[in-house]
Amino acid sequence: MTPETIISIFLGIGLAASVGFRVFLPLFALSLAGYYQIIPLNESWVWVASAPAIITLGVATLLEIFAYYIPWFDNLLDTIAIPLAAIAGTAVMVSTLADLSPVITWALAIIAGGGTASAIKGTTASARLTSTATTAGVANPIISTVETGSSVVMSAFSIFLPIIAIIFVVLIFLSMRKLYRFVFPSLKKEEDLP
Repeated sequence: MTPETIISIFLGIGLAASVGFRVFLPLFALSLAGYYQIIPLNESWVWVASAPAIITLGVATLLEIFAYYIPWFDNLLDTIAIPLAAIAGTAVMVSTLADLSPVITWALAIIAGGGTASAIKGTTASARLTSTATTAGVANPIISTVETGSSVVMSAFSIFLPIIAIIFVVLIFLSMRKLYRFVFPSLKKEEDLP
């Protein structure tokens, strides 16, 4: 594997993690980065860098961000956002991978891209549901703001510093594991059994 291929994998995984926080924001960032030729796109995904794609993804990004500030609608949005995150995570991974066979490209895209996005989106959806149940939705705008900020930061690092982005992805997964073990302590005890 060439260094360019490794960087493209890091870029894809970082953007997929960003998709786990907001579905359209990383696609919009990818579109802008492709348009300004900051990152190379897979040949079949050059259309993402077109002006119509930028406008469409920009509008979708704004609608998604503001929709998460509507009480109770945010939980409803999460029900469709989880499968969308899997698709978008796969798409961003495919669009950035370079110099790999189609079989490896799609396997990585589905497992690393779609899997990363789905895992993070599932965790954020659970956090919002818990927030709704415990605070009657009062804390949900705070969670939405943190998620949007995380998506912006992850998208920026993925595009400009993909090696740092992959470190953030590992830290996110470690944090998710700790949170999971904190929320479900009975499962922790079952894991310790032989």
